[in-house]
Amino acid sequence: MSDELRSWHDTATRAAILDFVARVTTEGGPDYVPPAERIAVYDNDGTLWCEKPMPIELGFILMRLAEMAEEDESLRDKQPWQAAYEKDYGWLGETITKHYHGDDDNLKLLMGGLLQAFAGQSVEHYSSAADAFLRAGKHPTLGRSFHECGYLPMIELLRYLEANGFTNYIASGGDRDFMRPVTEEIYGIPSERVIGSSNALSYTDDDHGGTVSYEAAGDFFDDGPVKPVRIWSRIGKRPIIAAGNSNGDIPMLRYAGGKDRPALRLLLLHDDEEREFAYTAGAETSLELAEKHDWTVVSIKNDWAEVFAG
Repeated sequence: MSDELRSWHDTATRAAILDFVARVTTEGGPDYVPPAERIAVYDNDGTLWCEKPMPIELGFILMRLAEMAEEDESLRDKQPWQAAYEKDYGWLGETITKHYHGDDDNLKLLMGGLLQAFAGQSVEHYSSAADAFLRAGKHPTLGRSFHECGYLPMIELLRYLEANGFTNYIASGGDRDFMRPVTEEIYGIPSERVIGSSNALSYTDDDHGGTVSYEAAGDFFDDGPVKPVRIWSRIGKRPIIAAGNSNGDIPMLRYAGGKDRPALRLLLLHDDEEREFAYTAGAETSLELAEKHDWTVVSIKNDWAEVFAG
């Protein structure tokens, strides 16, 4: 077996990736794509790093919501502050699963709390707090730091694609500014190539160049059909590789390639309860479409020789 993608088993999935890259990088071939058009986009939670027992970002949000409930007793019987104060992680996990099944009642409550939680904070303050949280925190069950929760095979894939003229972008439903402090260190993807959900921003002038701060209003929730829109608005090109792991990634996966170009659509299947987690909740429709349209399903159990680095 060649040295590319060394943490991947020599399976049909790995072969499909290598074959696709060979086809689009062979000058004069029918599927050749110029380097400037070799765009790859990836979901983050559950695709590039671990998202169970709940997305890492939610731990950061919970910490802030719990602080607010500690200061204001009236918040303790209102969601999402109640879940944060009582450490009801089940409510939060259920919120994400319900969203991927089309029920956003809890998500609206969570998003409302999030908007209030960081309203008035400067972007620099938020970035520093997120960075500190990610550096100090540990995964509750895997026993590794959050920085070590990136999937080694996916990081290898990023490096392999870069070596073959691809430009990698993150297109996540997670908060853009929560990811930005660490994406270059973990994935080699700089902050300007991170597309994600965001709060509205405002600028206040002062004698030191002014401050950009968060408002108590949403900007974009980068999930579902919003993902292709945001990909185009931020990149101005259609990707030829897209990778995700849930129903919310379906529009992004379908958007890859388009009518005139080849596409590699990777759907991560979490089926390894010994080394990570096993679950399909919130991914049922995407798995059905993968089988129907011959997308490339990446089995953590069968396709990856290693899951995490170290």
